[in-house]
Amino acid sequence: MTVRKRARIIYNPTSGRETFRSDLVDILSIYEKAGYETSAFATTPAPNSAKNEATRAAKDGFDLIVAAGGDGTLNEVVNGIAGLEHRPTLAIIPAGTTNDYARALRIPRDDPIAAAKLILKKNKKFKIDIGRAGENYFMNIAAGGTMTELTYEVPSQMKSLFGYAAYFAKGAELMPRIKPVEMLIKYDDQEYRGSASMFMIALTNSVGGFEQIVPDASLDDGKFTMIIVKKSSVIDMLSLMAKALQGKHLDDPRIIYAKATDIEVIPLNENDRLMVNLDGEYGGDAPMKFHDLKQHLEVIANLDEIPEDAITTSADFKRVEKDFMDGIDDYKDREKK
Repeated sequence: MTVRKRARIIYNPTSGRETFRSDLVDILSIYEKAGYETSAFATTPAPNSAKNEATRAAKDGFDLIVAAGGDGTLNEVVNGIAGLEHRPTLAIIPAGTTNDYARALRIPRDDPIAAAKLILKKNKKFKIDIGRAGENYFMNIAAGGTMTELTYEVPSQMKSLFGYAAYFAKGAELMPRIKPVEMLIKYDDQEYRGSASMFMIALTNSVGGFEQIVPDASLDDGKFTMIIVKKSSVIDMLSLMAKALQGKHLDDPRIIYAKATDIEVIPLNENDRLMVNLDGEYGGDAPMKFHDLKQHLEVIANLDEIPEDAITTSADFKRVEKDFMDGIDDYKDREKK
């Protein structure tokens, strides 16, 4: 008797604009067509709902886990399987607001049916790096510092309604509150000791929808791409953000840009709290060690082609970006007067 492969779809019913349910029957059919006996689990408001279900499914021998939701749901699923000996193949159906990791894998972000159909492709699997941060795991980015704290302060409903604009609005509000932190950051055989407004440890080239910030990030080379923003005034930070949007920040003396497998971040002042953001969610406080786990998970990705909607900025996003850049210019003009 042939043993059929099994897939478990773990979906967040409140992600994005909450339209995933209407596509669920068609998505189940797609995975069945690909040879998987497929079932679905809707996450609940209980803590670690997606994580716990991913762990259960992996230990029960499922061959494929499909994370359907935003970056937060994906992060939970990864944390549910990354520490196990048997790690099922991971598929992703974007249903959130930014969907950074789906962008990096060139998975259609506005069409759940098209995202599911990647399972039907012949050339669809490859192994990717993930990061370990203390006892937690992340797939896209770890960051700390005042500028990263805006992700904690944007209400989920605001994210759903306004997307990137929500982050820009909150970012502008936080600007006057930037407070550099004295840090020791060790990375492989080097270190930085001094004031920093933020640090960023990336596994992909998609950070908040921007692909210019870490343009040379690799998905499977065993190396993080690290950015340290040194002590900066509000004007300096605005200037750096403007340069980063245009991909012109890599050689700026106000930042350190490096590759590393192992990174350790230590606040030097015991009174300074340095919260660490993992894939958009709170992941604990520094001091913290980060390690790149090379080719640790097998994922389903769009390896044959790059869909236009995965790399082309939408008209709405261009408008928001323009408004933000105009706001930077206005702020600079006011400061000069």
